[in-house]
Amino acid sequence: MPLGRAPVHALSRRLGGLALAAAAAAGAAASAATGLPPEVAHALQRARVPADAVSVVVQEAGSGAPVLQLNAREAVNPASLTKLLTTFAAFDLLGPAWTWRTGVWLDGSVRDGVLDGALVIRASGDPTLTIERVWLLLERVRQLGVREIRGDIVTDRSAFAEPQGTPADFDGEWLRPYNVQPDALLLNYKAVTYRFVPDAARGVARVAAEPALDGLAVDPEVPLADGPCGDWRAALKASLDDPQRARFAGSFAAGCGERAWPVAYADPASYNARLLRALWRAGGGRLGGGVRDGAAPARAPTFEFESPPLAAVVREINKHSNNVMAQQLFLTLAVQPGQPATPAAARDVLMRWAADRFGEPEGVFRLDNGSGLSRETRLTAQSLARLLQIAWSSAVMSELMSSLPASGLDGTLKRSRTAPGRAHLKTGSLRDVAAVAGYVLGASGRRYVLVCVVQHPNAGAARPAIDALVDWVLGDAARRD
Repeated sequence: MPLGRAPVHALSRRLGGLALAAAAAAGAAASAATGLPPEVAHALQRARVPADAVSVVVQEAGSGAPVLQLNAREAVNPASLTKLLTTFAAFDLLGPAWTWRTGVWLDGSVRDGVLDGALVIRASGDPTLTIERVWLLLERVRQLGVREIRGDIVTDRSAFAEPQGTPADFDGEWLRPYNVQPDALLLNYKAVTYRFVPDAARGVARVAAEPALDGLAVDPEVPLADGPCGDWRAALKASLDDPQRARFAGSFAAGCGERAWPVAYADPASYNARLLRALWRAGGGRLGGGVRDGAAPARAPTFEFESPPLAAVVREINKHSNNVMAQQLFLTLAVQPGQPATPAAARDVLMRWAADRFGEPEGVFRLDNGSGLSRETRLTAQSLARLLQIAWSSAVMSELMSSLPASGLDGTLKRSRTAPGRAHLKTGSLRDVAAVAGYVLGASGRRYVLVCVVQHPNAGAARPAIDALVDWVLGDAARRD
């Protein structure tokens, strides 16, 4: 052994021990100063997030006394925790069994399989009209004996006002599916999923678009490359801003296996027409006219196409933090006969409901939209905790709690390392925000309301601190009498 090596190692160990001791002392001091559990304070220090950037409320469900509280009255951006407000209000105002109804008219006579007139579809904001469900709607038309429509397919989208902004307004990422704007007739989220399937024998990856929109050509294959998967989307060198053609000038790594890439369609205004034409013709139908907007007849529809119940939709919204569905629900709350729903009207409905239901004070509560995809919305952790307490004692408690991601099991908490199924928490993430809110089952069997919002440039690095807080609450019930 070279001379001096052992002393250097010994010195390193001593210095490392001193550093750990110093960190522990600093963490203990931070814990004592803030009241946060030591493991949470340590994790915040490692993330370089000060305690004044964290808002926390922990209460036993059904009790107003806080177990832990920090910066609870500070107005913060709740990110996707806003969906708790939107979905609980929808349950409260509409009921968990409520459904959207899309009216369909055969506006003309039907003879020998020919509709001598128009097929009219009046939208109501249904967020569940995926490819499969649109196919079923058109199958209902075929079951009525229609094989050819000599007139147009007319879509009445008047339930919602036309959006004033663009999909790029929030973050400039206009091809991201989460930025798709609301539409009374929202078909398949106005998105296209490109699928890439390696064909090693031919040295290519086959490319397919789902759905196959009318008038959209797609490069049928892309060269297959060796090596690890890596950033496979960048390697494709995709050009997806042309509504007529999707191009892939790069390559696809064989190590990726089969992959799917959902993208918001480049021309959302033409999406419904392209999809309806494609699906009608794919089912063997003929269309003499085009697809255009118009008004539905005043008489009762030929049939109504009903959505799944609201409870199922809310589950999808909260489990997977679906922004587009949340926006559809948000606007639905403001729908009035003969009056298109607007974001301003929906904000008024939700803010009045919040003031009546849990006394949210003006000046602290600022609402931008129903999804939380916003830099302007402000709530307090105390208000979110109060909302969860009111929901706990409400008739829709079971529906709301079961809609939240379950730790380690599903939704946005599927990869959580917290005890499986013991926490039901809505998550929230923005560039400078990391948050959770919901219910945690302690070891003693007590259920707790937990709200934690980190608002700081290093918020993403504070996720371990949030996990440590959840773990502390899981064990806290066992330490309290």
